[in-house]
Amino acid sequence: LEWAVMYPDYMDAVAPIACSARLSAQAIAFNEVGRRAIMLDPNWRKGEYYEDGEKPRQGLALARMIGTITYLSDEIMQQVFGRKPASEESALEHDLHARFDVERYLHEEGDKLLKRDFDANSYLYLSKAMDLHDISRGYASLEEALSRIQARVLLISIRSDILFPPYVMREIHEMLKRLGKRSEYFEMDSAYGHDAFLVEYRKMIPPLRHLMQQLEEESE
Repeated sequence: LEWAVMYPDYMDAVAPIACSARLSAQAIAFNEVGRRAIMLDPNWRKGEYYEDGEKPRQGLALARMIGTITYLSDEIMQQVFGRKPASEESALEHDLHARFDVERYLHEEGDKLLKRDFDANSYLYLSKAMDLHDISRGYASLEEALSRIQARVLLISIRSDILFPPYVMREIHEMLKRLGKRSEYFEMDSAYGHDAFLVEYRKMIPPLRHLMQQLEEESE
């Protein structure tokens, strides 16, 4: 969406998926809690942890666990985990603080990020960059920014997404239509939350195929 605003002549079509023009207060709040988890880790040391070798691993893992909750929905978490206990194969089976399967899952997601040796400071700066990003910056309003778009637009949202709820993309679509832009809106019916565009990506094929057909017809 940013590219379509900044470089209106660069593309014929754009299909933003599960995103927004700027983060909501709730999304910023989740990011801030994740950042605090890292910064409260004694090994963070205000970001100066590279030479000593001890990294803020626990804080980073916790930040990832918090983020993972936002990628799913209550609906899918209830379907997949419910109140099932951690499996016998789990190292956390008898852990007082991780007796449920959903707890096991969150711990494993945190550990996965650590195994990738992801840098904690990078996590801080990337999440803050997300908070600060706003496509209306430099313009009088979001409407003025969107008015620059010349490309055909297909906005795809996810019914159960708590990071970028459908109403966010519907508002962008309605604004584009008022501006006379070629905008279409598709809401994916999925219980997987934000992760749906990865888990059930095939549901996006029909609207994306239709977009490609429109471009082909316009080029003839």
